[in-house]
Order: sequence, then structure tokens, then C-alpha cells
Amino acid sequence: MTEQLTQSDIIALVETKMKHRPKIVEMFKRCYENTLETTIHRHDDGTVFMLTGDIPAMWLRDSVNQLRPYLIPAAQDAGLREIIEGVLRTQYQSILRDPYANAFNEFENFRGHQTDLTEMSGWIWERKYEVDSLCYPLQLAYLYWKNTGETRHFTPEFKQAAELILQTWRTEQRHEELSTYTFVRENSGETDRLPGPVGYTGMTWSGFRPSDDACKYGYLVPSNLFAIVVLGYLLEINEKFYGDDAFAGEVRALRDDIRQGIEKYAIIEDAEFGKVYAYEVDGLGGVNLMDDANVPSLLSLPYLDYCSKDDPIYLNTRRMILSRRNPYYYEGTYAKGIGSPHTPPDYIWHIALSIQGITALEEAEKLEILDMFERTDAGTNLVHEGFHKDNPSEYTREWFSWSNAMFVEFVLSLCGLEIAMR
Repeated sequence: MTEQLTQSDIIALVETKMKHRPKIVEMFKRCYENTLETTIHRHDDGTVFMLTGDIPAMWLRDSVNQLRPYLIPAAQDAGLREIIEGVLRTQYQSILRDPYANAFNEFENFRGHQTDLTEMSGWIWERKYEVDSLCYPLQLAYLYWKNTGETRHFTPEFKQAAELILQTWRTEQRHEELSTYTFVRENSGETDRLPGPVGYTGMTWSGFRPSDDACKYGYLVPSNLFAIVVLGYLLEINEKFYGDDAFAGEVRALRDDIRQGIEKYAIIEDAEFGKVYAYEVDGLGGVNLMDDANVPSLLSLPYLDYCSKDDPIYLNTRRMILSRRNPYYYEGTYAKGIGSPHTPPDYIWHIALSIQGITALEEAEKLEILDMFERTDAGTNLVHEGFHKDNPSEYTREWFSWSNAMFVEFVLSLCGLEIAMR
């Protein structure tokens, strides 16, 4: 478990450690308070619905990332524990309704992308299948246990959701033969169209990236690396709370399949950078060398607990994706960093800057990124999705809770406060 601090303790610590950076302190306090003040909807049954921000829906991925900074004070705060457990219950229920959906409605109100050609329901805002959407609730359940000692959330419903996740990932190992998932958004561009054919690799297929943009090739490497991590978490949870030997055997077998697929298809020998991870592959010879700002990303692998910050393949990959070899890496007057095809060219993402800072080895790089945050909030004391590298007043998403939470995590890491991962 992490050091037991309250939210007030944490704010006081940041104020002390960052007293020479009053702008950062103000940004930290505004971002830290924003999520709990603006995104939480409590229900009478104890569940909690968590808005992503300026879109009235709950993403499995975003809701986990929005809560991560509160795992540290949750050990001392019963109210925070109620919120986290309530969100976990909503996540379990959402997965059991449809493991292929990425975003859900608060009620069965038929809002969102109901005209998409896929198996929509009134509960679903969007049904873009993303491997990482199923990884994140497993991550939150595990990290909540490790940071607070609480175990009430390991319910029969959690086990049912975990079994359905495992079944879905198994099916999507052989997407061409076994999957019934389809998705068409009429009158849309390439970012809403499913990738082409894949061959079997052992990895599990994903239709979309964590940006909600379509994959170019169906095996999204950072999401499969994340799946390896959370399958390890599942083994530990099962051993401690469920004791299901058959389930454990299935989890191990899937994890081994994915790991072998990574080693055979996703580690590429690059002439300039050496061994690096591809972003996507198709098992048929297609390889996509890039990185996207959204997490899981290749840049985020140490943050996701997959490898150490000084892992050789990771460092090679990091050098590649923080260079012009990555088509979504931009350098400008105010900042340099990774963007996304989800936003216009030359837009750098605050999420990617936070991840770069958290995973950096050198203090100078961390401080350089802190300087970039001071320059690029457009006077709002909040952070955004993407901003123009030469004009931060041009940005996307006025209210993006995940991005605010990632900035909070970055500042906490600079102050020596990090979420317990084991």
C-alpha cells in the first residue's frame, strides 16, 4: 500500500514541493478538484456513473484513468472508496451487458451513436471494440486493492465480468473465423472503419485504438502488452479470492499465447533504432511503426507496469516515437510531443506529455515537460486534449477529465507520490 495521505495532505505536499511554481500548483489544484466536482453521478443502488467530461457518457477506459489519482488518498477516505467501488460496479455491469462496447449511457435512454450498424442497445453510447476497454476495469480493481487493502469489490459479478473478458479475448484471437462483431458508421471516414484481414498470431484482435479511431492493422500491440499485465493481475486475484484452478489455467494459456505473438510478430529490428515495438501488426506482414497519444501507447509501457523505464527495447522504441520517425510527433514554438490522428496535424496532446514525464529517466526531461504545461493551458488552469504546437489557444476539448487526471499523476510523481502497482 502507498503512504496513507488525505487529499488535503496531498495538496499541501504539492504546494510545498512546487512553491517555486505557483502556476503549476494552481493547475494541479484545479485539475485535482475537477473530476470529483464535475463528473460523479451517484445512484441509490450504490453504483456510480462517471462522465468523461464534455460528452454525457461513461467510457470504461476514461473512468479508470479519471480515478487513478484518488487511489492514494482513498485508503484514508471512506467517501472516495464508495465512489471507486461504485464505479467498479457500474463497469462490471457494463461489461456484462456488452463486452464489445467502449462507452455507455447512464440509463437505458438510447443516446449516442444509435444509427451505427452494430448490435446497439439503449445502454450503449458507442460500440467500438477496443481491447484496452476491457483491460482497464481489471487494472482498477487490482490497483484499488493494492492501494487501499479493500477487497469488497471482488464479488461474483467481478468474476463473471473477468470470465467474459477472457472469453472475448479468446474469440478475438481468431477474429476471422469466430467473431460475430461488426461495425459500420455510415457516411464516415477511415477512422471509423474496421481494419482489414489478419492472420493468427496468438495476440487478440482490436477493431479500434484507445483514441476510438480504427486500427490500421488488427493487432494493436500496446493493448496486447496491457492485456499481458492485467492477465497477471487476474492470476493473483484468482489465487487470493476465488481459487478457481481451471480459470487460472485459461488465463495463463492466453497470456502465454499473447506473449509469444508479441515476440514473433511485434518486435521489429529497425536499421536506425534497433529492436523496437511496432504499434500495430496484422500477422500477414503488415507493420505500423508509430505511436498515438492515447493510453495504452508504446510510450506508456512502464506506466502500465509492463516493463521498467530502462528496458532496452522500450528505450529504443521511446527514441523512435519521440522523433520524426513517428508521423504523430510534432515540434513547435511552445512544445514538442506526441499527438494523434484523432485531432488535426500539429496538435500535441497533454496526456502524452504527462506520460512522457512520468516515464522519463532524466530529471531535465521531466522539468522541460513541466515548463510545457505552464505554457500550454491557454490560461484556463486546466489541460486539454490536443493543442496547436505554435498556438496553445487553439485546442480541442474544453473539459477533458482524463487529461486533467493524467496531469495530476505527473505532478504527484514529481513530488514523490506514485500509485502502488504491486
